[in-house]
Amino acid sequence: MFADADPTREGRALAYKSNVLVVANRTAMSIGLEAALRARLEHGAARFTLLVPLGRSPDAQRTAERMAARLRSAGLEVEGRAGDSDPLGAVLEAWSPAEYDEVIVSTLPASTSRWLQTGLPRLIERHTGALVRHVEAREALASSSRPFAGTMV
Repeated sequence: MFADADPTREGRALAYKSNVLVVANRTAMSIGLEAALRARLEHGAARFTLLVPLGRSPDAQRTAERMAARLRSAGLEVEGRAGDSDPLGAVLEAWSPAEYDEVIVSTLPASTSRWLQTGLPRLIERHTGALVRHVEAREALASSSRPFAGTMV
């Protein structure tokens, strides 16, 4: 065995962090999504990439970064990224099994979610082969500093 093959550094085990692709738009700044990401951390350390399907303009990227900053201010490790305005297209462009371990899709409640009406979580699962979790949340109110809660389904 090679001396440097030891998975510890200075006597401490190196911790593995999962990389999770989070797809959200209107629910990206909801307490429900924040709670779901915290719940995900109960299953192991993770860093998140918030993918917001707003298009590829500089304004879209700034919006995605602002949304990610709100989650970072809540103590989560989140990077923001804008993607294609079609949510499935955005995921397929971003997805790499070498980069991400799973996907979380955050939607509005089933009664109003176009993403659920089109079967987006299942489509992502079928096209990527990834573990896909669905979070049902309510969109954040622009005038509220405390958006509505949501639930993991």
